[in-house]
Amino acid sequence: MSTIRAMRLGIIAPPFFSHFNALEALAAELVARGHRVTFIHQADARGWLRDGAVGFETVGTRSHPPGSLAATLRRAANPGGPLGLRRVIVEMARTTAMLCEALPEVATALHLDGLVCDQMEAAGGLVAEALGLPFVSVACALPVNREPGLPLPVMPFSYGDDERSLAICRGSTQVYDVLMTPHRRTIAAQATRLGLPARDGLHACLSPYAQLSQTVAAFDFPRRQAPAGFHAVGPLRVSRAMQRALPFPVAADRPFVFASLGTLQGHRLPIFRRIARACRALDAQLLIAHCGGLDAAAADRLRADGATWVTDFVDQSAALARADAVVSHGGLNTVMDAVAARTPILVLPIAFDQAGVAARVVHAGIGLRLSRRASARALRDRLATLLDTSSAAAAQRRQRLAALAEALDEAGGVAYAADIVESVLAQHAARTLAPAVPATPYDRASPSPGHGPASDARRAAASAGADPGAVQ
Repeated sequence: MSTIRAMRLGIIAPPFFSHFNALEALAAELVARGHRVTFIHQADARGWLRDGAVGFETVGTRSHPPGSLAATLRRAANPGGPLGLRRVIVEMARTTAMLCEALPEVATALHLDGLVCDQMEAAGGLVAEALGLPFVSVACALPVNREPGLPLPVMPFSYGDDERSLAICRGSTQVYDVLMTPHRRTIAAQATRLGLPARDGLHACLSPYAQLSQTVAAFDFPRRQAPAGFHAVGPLRVSRAMQRALPFPVAADRPFVFASLGTLQGHRLPIFRRIARACRALDAQLLIAHCGGLDAAAADRLRADGATWVTDFVDQSAALARADAVVSHGGLNTVMDAVAARTPILVLPIAFDQAGVAARVVHAGIGLRLSRRASARALRDRLATLLDTSSAAAAQRRQRLAALAEALDEAGGVAYAADIVESVLAQHAARTLAPAVPATPYDRASPSPGHGPASDARRAAASAGADPGAVQ
C-alpha cells in the first residue's frame, strides 16, 4: 500500500470498452494502494467494469438514459457515409456537453482530490481546470498531442519531413478540423460556460501536469515537441501471475494465425470470411475471436471457409503468444499486445485511429497493412510474407519486434502510471504543484523512465510526497 495519504479520484473516459478496460487497470492499481477511484459516466457504461473495488457514479440519465449506449456504439462502429459520420461526431459532442454539465456537482459531492482523464473526452480536463483540481491525461488510443508535420492519429499517412508530406499533413488536419466542427464548438462553448479561456479541440484540453501514453517512443512517429510531463508508460494492464493456457489444440507443424477485429468490429463477417479463405489457402490454422459480434450460423460459415476455431472471447495474450501472425483492425490495445508477444501484425484498419496505428506499424517495421476490403488473395499474399521466417525482411522484423517488446517491458506500465498519478496528487496536496516527473524526450532513445536506479529514486520520492523530478 502507498505511503501517500488516501485520495479520492474520478475517472473520465469516452464510452468505449477498450478505454474503460485500460483505465480500469490503472484504477485497480490505485485502489490497491489505498485510494478510492470512481468512474463517472452514463448508466450503460457501468457494465464494462469488472473490479468490484472500483466505483461507478451514474450521470446524464435524462440525455443518456439506460439502454441508449448500444445504438451509439453501433453507429460508431459503422457510421456509413458523411451524414452518418457527422451524427457520430454530434453524439460525441452531446456526451462532452453532458459530462461538462454534470461533473462539477458530482466531483464536489464525491469530494474528489483529482481526476484521471482519457484524452478522447475533453470534459474531464475542462471541469478539472474549472474546479482547480489536479488531473492526469491518459492516451488510451494514439496520443492527440499535435505537432507541425505530425499526421493526426486518424490519418493513414506515413511520416515524412519533405515538403509534400508536410503539405499533406497540413491539408488533412484542416479537413479533420472542419469535420469535427460540432465537437469543437461544444468544447469552446463549455469552456466559456465554465469560465475558462477559449479551447479548440481535444488537444487543447490536456493536463499541464502529466500525460500518459500506452505507446512507447519507438512505435510512434518522431515527436519533437512532446510536453515535459509526457510519459510513454506502455500498455495499462492488470498484472497476472500466470498466463492462461490457450484452450485449443494448436499443432506445432502448421502455421497458426490469430484474427480479431476488436469489440466494436467483431460483427464484420465478410472480412473474417476472407481471412479464413486466405488461411485455408496457406494451410494455416486460424483462430477467430469475434467478441460476441457473430452468431452460431456465422461461426459455422467461417469454419466452412477455413477457420479452425471460432469463439467469442479468448485470452488475447495467450493467443498472441502462440500465434505466428495476427490479423487485426489496428486497435492500439491489440497491437501493443502483439508487440509484447513479438508477433508480426497484418492490420486492416476500419475506423477511429486504426489507420494511424497501421501507418505506425509499417513505420516501425513490425508488420504490414491492407485495406479492410482486400481480397482473400491479397490477404493470403501478405500473410505468406509474415509467416515466412527465412527472409532477410523477416529477420529484420523479428529484431524490431524484439526491440519494441523490450521497450514495453521497461516502460513501467500500470505501476509507473500510478506512481505519476500519485505524484501529481501529492504535489497538489502539498501546495507545490508543478509538472510531474520531467520525462525523457519522447523521440530520443534512452533508458525507460519506468525502471532503473534513477526511477527507483523517483518512485521513493513520489511515495514520500516529494517532487520526483528533483531526483536525478
